[in-house]
Amino acid sequence: MEQVLARLRAAAEATRLRLLAICAECELTVSEITQIIGQSQPRVSRHLKLLCEAGLLVRFREGTWVFYRTPHSGPGADLVQPVLDLLPKDDETLALDRARLDQVKAEREKIATEYFRANAEDWDRIRSLHVDEAVVEKALLEAVGDLTGGRILDVGTGTGRILELLGRNAEEGVGVDMSREMLAVARARLQRADLSNCLVRQADMYQLPYPGGMFDVVTLHQVLHFAEKPEAALAEAARVLAPGGKLVIVDFAQHEQEELREEHAHRRLGFDDGSINDWFRASGLEPGNVVSLPGKPLTVRIWMARPTSTQTADKSQRNSEKAAE
Repeated sequence: MEQVLARLRAAAEATRLRLLAICAECELTVSEITQIIGQSQPRVSRHLKLLCEAGLLVRFREGTWVFYRTPHSGPGADLVQPVLDLLPKDDETLALDRARLDQVKAEREKIATEYFRANAEDWDRIRSLHVDEAVVEKALLEAVGDLTGGRILDVGTGTGRILELLGRNAEEGVGVDMSREMLAVARARLQRADLSNCLVRQADMYQLPYPGGMFDVVTLHQVLHFAEKPEAALAEAARVLAPGGKLVIVDFAQHEQEELREEHAHRRLGFDDGSINDWFRASGLEPGNVVSLPGKPLTVRIWMARPTSTQTADKSQRNSEKAAE
């Protein structure tokens, strides 16, 4: 009871209610929040600290930036939405906050569009070498299956397209990437699609900042050919896969297009089934079906795997032991 009262006390202040309302829309930096709220940064920071300590906001760092948003799960999440539902729809202050939030979103969209336009020629060149992206996405949707109520992690999320494609029915979608520029593109895409259940984080695919067994589906879409150690990236993806979950890799079959290595920083010229399956097994996964989508000259392949029965049993035992603690 005391925790509930503490959260209610944290929320029971005009500025903090405004903060919850805007951070429920999307993740925001401190500078963006001060721009919207119209208060000094020290004052806003104090309010943010109180809300984070109460579990009503979550905080995460991306380089020198710090983002805030309302949580998707946990006791704090259960309280935030009912509180926000009590706010009057016609409140003038909240309406002004929403208008300024729209300005922040528009500026993000502008930055993302400019970055995308600057790099579009290179991306279009690569797309022209393989089967139409719509065909790949249709096959990926079929490979992943029903995500209702599940959690998805997209490793190397890039523009956020895979989260946009798969995240609508998920309880929560997370995309990770090392490029802040690409994360800006992904954030703009997700806010445009109104996917408030999806978020992106700056993270290394070799050291994912998540506990083992957290995600029901993990995807690596056109990522492994950039990896110095693809087997290590795959093993880390397998680590965060939940018992009974599914790991899905979309990448090129082996090819001889050397210009992709020279001009686009591809470390690997595609992969063969044997290597991928060996890496699956070394990571405690059982290889599944392979989908082949021939193009000219590149063939896109979709590899799937699930934890072995032994791996699933071990994870279940560890989870039970943690719960007992």
